[in-house]
Amino acid sequence: MNTFKSIFEQYNWDEIQSRIYKTTSKDVERTLAKTKYNLDDFLILISPIAQNYLEQMAQKCHEITKKRFGKTIQMYAPLYLSNECQNICTYCGFSLDNKIKRKTLSDAEIKLEVEALKNAGFDHVLLVTGEANYTVNINYFLNAINLIKEDFSIISVEVQPLSTEDYERLHEAGVYSVLVYQETYHQEVYKKYHTKGKKSNFEYRLETPDRIGTAGIHKIGLGVLLGLEDWRTDSFFNALHLDYLQKKYWQTKYSVSFPRLRPAEGIIEPNFIMDDKDLTQLICAYRLWNEDLEISISTRENEKFRNNIIPIGVTSMSAGSKTNPGGYVVDPQSLEQFEISDERSAEEISKIIKNAGYEPVWKDWDKSFSHKVGKPKVIKSFT
Repeated sequence: MNTFKSIFEQYNWDEIQSRIYKTTSKDVERTLAKTKYNLDDFLILISPIAQNYLEQMAQKCHEITKKRFGKTIQMYAPLYLSNECQNICTYCGFSLDNKIKRKTLSDAEIKLEVEALKNAGFDHVLLVTGEANYTVNINYFLNAINLIKEDFSIISVEVQPLSTEDYERLHEAGVYSVLVYQETYHQEVYKKYHTKGKKSNFEYRLETPDRIGTAGIHKIGLGVLLGLEDWRTDSFFNALHLDYLQKKYWQTKYSVSFPRLRPAEGIIEPNFIMDDKDLTQLICAYRLWNEDLEISISTRENEKFRNNIIPIGVTSMSAGSKTNPGGYVVDPQSLEQFEISDERSAEEISKIIKNAGYEPVWKDWDKSFSHKVGKPKVIKSFT
């Protein structure tokens, strides 16, 4: 089977990086005059010089998102099932070499965590684990899904890469979407960040979305860990990957997330700093390039940024998140995968969304869309 690897190998990291940083103002102006955008346009829109046109980009993004998704923000919450992991990754609190208490939720503990999420109003849950194939494996996932499937309209998962057959089993069990992040597409340095474990296999991870698409999963979520390598170059390769997937698995929906490197137990400092203005530019570039792409913002981001980004291009947000197994009620003191930045409750976030003139949607896109909206209040200050 042909996979994204055959496309990826046609591109060179240094050449793409050079093209991005050589972009001129005229290139940006020509691109913004268009109504349809391709990958070359995306490359231009993420360039440093394009940041001078951020207000114009944001206004266009607002109109596109309003047209495609209406004035709605889908709400979801992560449910961390386990912090057991067999990988050593330099940026993750769950890394095998961190001497922390390991915990995997039992059936009873899962139900307690679910009860807390349901009481907060959530109908979309994202199941998250470390990568521990001997304990947190396909059988564990299927059991957890069976336990909670009557409680949620949407179940998404973010777990270790699996085989096509295992993704088919998840699909049959009722999983709606699978999120998998390459972390960085810079193959030459990938091993530096992933020194031990199955995750150190760059190519196996690179081909994971192909296996998800082959299995018929309804939605695939991609992203890179912003802060490991140059975010502009990494984001181009992430967009290249999405472009390939959309053409090959055209019946599948796609989403993109923007995890910025956050403080956690034993992790490295970011190699590349990405400020709020940079992230706003990246969100705008994705929305202009791809009108159908769902865009998610997590509680990694601060309150001010999350408030301001609502009118621009975001379609889903987490709220009240805990990034440790049992973090909602069972074991609040267990180690987090990373520190969250926005600690407001789901109720508070819901009010913020409503005050911005939007509707928080607690399950899939099945509410009526409102199209009456003024210009967004954007790009006043993101620094």
